[in-house]
Amino acid sequence: MAGPLSGVRIVELGGIGPVPYASMLLADAGADVLRITRPHAPAGLGTPGGDLLLRSRTSIGVDLKRPGGAALVLDLVASADALVEGFRPGVAESLGLGPEPCLARNRRLVYGRMTGWGQEGPMANAAGHDINYIAVAGALWPLGRASERPVPPMNLVGDFGGGGMVLAFGVVSALFEAARSGEGQVVDSAMVDGAASLLTMLYSFRHMGVWEDRRGVNTLDTGAPFYEVYETADGGYMAVGAIEPQFYAELVRGLGLEAADLPAQMDRRHWEETKTLFAGLFAAKTRAEWTVIFADVDACVTPVLSPAEAPAHEHVSHRQTYVELDGVVQPAPVPRFGRTPSAAAPGDYVVGAAADAVLDTWGIPAAVARSLHEDGALA
Repeated sequence: MAGPLSGVRIVELGGIGPVPYASMLLADAGADVLRITRPHAPAGLGTPGGDLLLRSRTSIGVDLKRPGGAALVLDLVASADALVEGFRPGVAESLGLGPEPCLARNRRLVYGRMTGWGQEGPMANAAGHDINYIAVAGALWPLGRASERPVPPMNLVGDFGGGGMVLAFGVVSALFEAARSGEGQVVDSAMVDGAASLLTMLYSFRHMGVWEDRRGVNTLDTGAPFYEVYETADGGYMAVGAIEPQFYAELVRGLGLEAADLPAQMDRRHWEETKTLFAGLFAAKTRAEWTVIFADVDACVTPVLSPAEAPAHEHVSHRQTYVELDGVVQPAPVPRFGRTPSAAAPGDYVVGAAADAVLDTWGIPAAVARSLHEDGALA
């Protein structure tokens, strides 16, 4: 593995969603990430590339409820730079793997924690999913059209944007500080906090009085005719983001209209009628036809591509935004580094397939590994 984090060792206590995503980002960037999961569980859902979030790292099966299993993790922590976990508050402590024993073994350790509600607060121990965290954070309410229900953005805002990415950022930030101070620390990453952070610009708009607390009536939430998705004659869609006046002028020109015949761009009183006009025009041509019309025009108009179509787009393909590993097309590592490029690699597909060899690279004696196998603590 290459990448700017080459030489960094991270123990990942297996979970779902944001922790595997954060670990994937760190591993793609070159960190040596060892994923600890349940014994005999298929790491990659049993097939090559089955769970793409598990790429670029190795996995071993450890029964954390056995004393030998928890002791093994502490031995790994002794030579690790960071540990990441996504248990509910108190679970890691109950296993003997909370921050206190881990930092006692390694005072430089960065201990990254990922939860929905955070480590403390009235709802800290409540169950939840992405939709719940972003709902309470205020991030779900604005998503949707006027007079309609909020639309969940899959699990992109809580699990991945406000969760995994924030956790990875927190871990790297703490690693940077630990390299200077020689002291580790706990990183408390909560999806409710991360989702709220993503709303910073919206709160700026509210403060400046340019955002109404009504869904689907603002510039960026489908209220404006120049920031909208329009259906085409063949059932496709075009995305329009012509906010600036010069881009709006090109949009109007591309639609075959004259600016003098239209209301002022920012006159909200006429947004609905302008949107109806634009919708009728877009519906008269296919997505391919509109793509050609706006291909070389700075109107901020692009086709809406499905996940199946996106990798083949000329620009996306040129940048190799998607790569193929084990015959499976998937997003490439991000971001891009000029001198120490990242590189994705296939992950383990069967937990423990090379456990002894992996543990040897982490300094665990073969006799200890044999004892753990015999005890059933290690797959």
